[in-house]
Amino acid sequence: MTSETPTMTRPAVRPGAGAPPEPTAQEHVFEVRGFSAYYGDFRAIRDVDLDVPRNRITAFIGPSGCGKSTLLRCLNRMNDLVPGAHISGKVNYHGVDLYDPRVDAVEVRRRIGMVFQKPNPFPKSIYDNIAFGPRIAGYKDDMDALVESSLRRAAIWDEVKDKLKQPGTALSGGQQQRLCIARAIAVQPDVILMDEPCSALDPVATLKIEELMFELRNDYTILIVTHNMQQAARASDETVFLTMGDDRAGYLVEKGPTAQIFTNPKHQLTEDYVSGRFG
Repeated sequence: MTSETPTMTRPAVRPGAGAPPEPTAQEHVFEVRGFSAYYGDFRAIRDVDLDVPRNRITAFIGPSGCGKSTLLRCLNRMNDLVPGAHISGKVNYHGVDLYDPRVDAVEVRRRIGMVFQKPNPFPKSIYDNIAFGPRIAGYKDDMDALVESSLRRAAIWDEVKDKLKQPGTALSGGQQQRLCIARAIAVQPDVILMDEPCSALDPVATLKIEELMFELRNDYTILIVTHNMQQAARASDETVFLTMGDDRAGYLVEKGPTAQIFTNPKHQLTEDYVSGRFG
């Protein structure tokens, strides 16, 4: 980035375990205003206003096709890679407009990591899966220590420490997904986006991922797309409910603390969805 490039600052991480303190207005990682996303002429999301608090797990829920994954991918500019995709409105990250033409999209994706629905380890060794991103970024310190630290933080070190030279693709599905989380952590992001990370996993592996998310939120802000209402209720602090209008564009109906969304929502549409009446 040049000196004219907007600076994306990384806030200091609060130490300690357990539930983080209630966020203040100054602790929003993302501030989304009047945001719409398009694929060619089709508007997939319309007029979204959303604040995402720091060191929280925020779940996006809603019926299929309402734009949850599109919104998630727009938060780190992954949607830029889709032909014909474009946006209007603002996505501010720590006060910086992510879509300012001077902002480096590659740097955005380093600071805002992504874990996908299907585990996608590189066709490399477990060690090289973790080391690849830092090497590309010019990491000069102790790579062995970084690999171990990343795998430990993803709660998989004890399972793979004796087979770091084996391919990541040889691991089980749940282990592969934790490897992918370790890979995201290795480049020292600020935010981790997860697009249905447990949809291909069994209940035991799903529980491990959810437990890992609770540990990681002390150091990271986590956003997760899920179709699983039980998972959203169990594993998130905040919930965002989106649905579709008659124009097939997704829009935000309600956002709030997860307990409120699932027990005392403000909108009938939300109550109907979380209670299984539609969607």
